[in-house]
Amino acid sequence: MGQQANPQRIKHIVNAYQLAGEDALVFNRALDDWLGVYVAPLIELALVETLVDGWLTVPMPRGLKFLHRLQERLLSWESQPIISTLTPDQFHQITGLDPAPIFGNNGAPLTRIKVQG
Repeated sequence: MGQQANPQRIKHIVNAYQLAGEDALVFNRALDDWLGVYVAPLIELALVETLVDGWLTVPMPRGLKFLHRLQERLLSWESQPIISTLTPDQFHQITGLDPAPIFGNNGAPLTRIKVQG
């Protein structure tokens, strides 16, 4: 994995796609809590993977519904390998962010969950 992602990158994704919906306080508290448990690159990848999945639903889930789907993804990655459906280029196109903190310099996504602490 490349350089460590930071919470500002996560907030950029949330704000760019208005993922918090009308539940911004609850949404941001949950993200802050998860940053105490999961490394930021894992949350960042989960956000984008959940966002892409959400595009298949009209209207796209935001707020608490999005949080629930994000939490399900993070929990599933605790017991299963992390398999990203995104390439580094796709990640960059969606977020406008450098994919290296998520995919590393070799373009391979995270493969194991890392829990802080």
